[in-house]
Amino acid sequence: MLAIPITAFVTLVIILVIANLSSGEKKIEHKIERLYASDDPQFLRSMGLLLGPPVISGNRFEMLLNGDRIFPSMLEGIRGARRTITFETFIYWSGEIGEQIAQALADKAREGVAVHVLLDWVGSSKMDKRYLSLLRDAGAEVIQYHKPHWTGLGRMNDRTHRKLLVIDGCIGFTGGVGIAPEWTGHAENEKHWRDTHFRVAGSVVGHMQAVFMDNWVKATGNVLHGPAYFPDIEPMGDGLAHMFSSSPSGGSDDMQLMYLMAITAATHSIHLASAYFVPDKLTINAIVEAAKRGVKVRIITPGKRIDTHTVREASRACWGDLLKAGVEMFEYQPTMFHCKLLVVDEYLVSVGSTNFDSRSFKLNDEANLNIYDRDFAKQQTSIFADDLTKSQQVTLEAWMHRPFTEKLIEKFVPLLDTQL
Repeated sequence: MLAIPITAFVTLVIILVIANLSSGEKKIEHKIERLYASDDPQFLRSMGLLLGPPVISGNRFEMLLNGDRIFPSMLEGIRGARRTITFETFIYWSGEIGEQIAQALADKAREGVAVHVLLDWVGSSKMDKRYLSLLRDAGAEVIQYHKPHWTGLGRMNDRTHRKLLVIDGCIGFTGGVGIAPEWTGHAENEKHWRDTHFRVAGSVVGHMQAVFMDNWVKATGNVLHGPAYFPDIEPMGDGLAHMFSSSPSGGSDDMQLMYLMAITAATHSIHLASAYFVPDKLTINAIVEAAKRGVKVRIITPGKRIDTHTVREASRACWGDLLKAGVEMFEYQPTMFHCKLLVVDEYLVSVGSTNFDSRSFKLNDEANLNIYDRDFAKQQTSIFADDLTKSQQVTLEAWMHRPFTEKLIEKFVPLLDTQL
């Protein structure tokens, strides 16, 4: 008689595993035809209309290089808030910077500022629970995204990887940084990671707020709106930008679509900084075609100092066709390289939470800010060039003669492709 309950239990487990390992949506299966270049007005039009919010002007952007500049700017923004703070992040661990941010948010909540914090349950698993009590006792609203519950077991593999901080609806921060000791400092040694974050002012901050609200509504059922969250913002500069998002529950392919469209439109150069670079065959082909038509493609990934060695092995397994096509591959040497940056033709700059892998393209909730500004793009290219000086180039010959054990591991990596 026990056979039936056991069978039912095993069947349920299998169903839940399948539900967690697939997005349930059709993938982009065909290459995108090159119909225009990045300097064609149609490129800007298509990017805005296909990816979501239209591109808007009136914005100003500031690059924040590594923790020594990132965290002081974020803390200054929090401490200067007058009405609202909305904050969504994947990684929030214990440590001095985690304590400082939790204390700053709690202080503002006690002052009467409406503070809303959305933490991924998995990403905040190493967080000192004292921070949660500190925030809630101060009056902040804190939600852990997709915390396990029997009613939502099929969503356990859907994580919010977004990194958003919005102050009073008019100042925003996004990029690659998490809240942990690893992101502090200035990438001066292997204990302090290399990363870039961005401070944004202008109308596009409304897009950033809307992306936060997307998951806030999913997690709480409560809609935050009105001028405290979406104020009328005067022009802060002349930069063009838009922020768009993706998630398994809707538009999961938007991030890959953006990369494919940008790569396909590239004419002169592609600079890609990627902490986790594991492209699928379709994306590899798009990069190869760009290289073959004369686009100079340079890609920086982490070297041996990486937090997930499986991802590095999976990444290196993909490099054959890229190297044969003339793509220049580099591995950053001093410390973990956690940047997520795409610069196309020194015009488009895409920054945010998205990694160049199937997990970001298909499973995670992600958000990227696309900036269309040649001066800003040149600045990012200059920083990229500086990172190149700290990186080691991997040639086709070196790749072909990589260790046998690495080649053996690569045979099994495709089995995990959708989870990397």
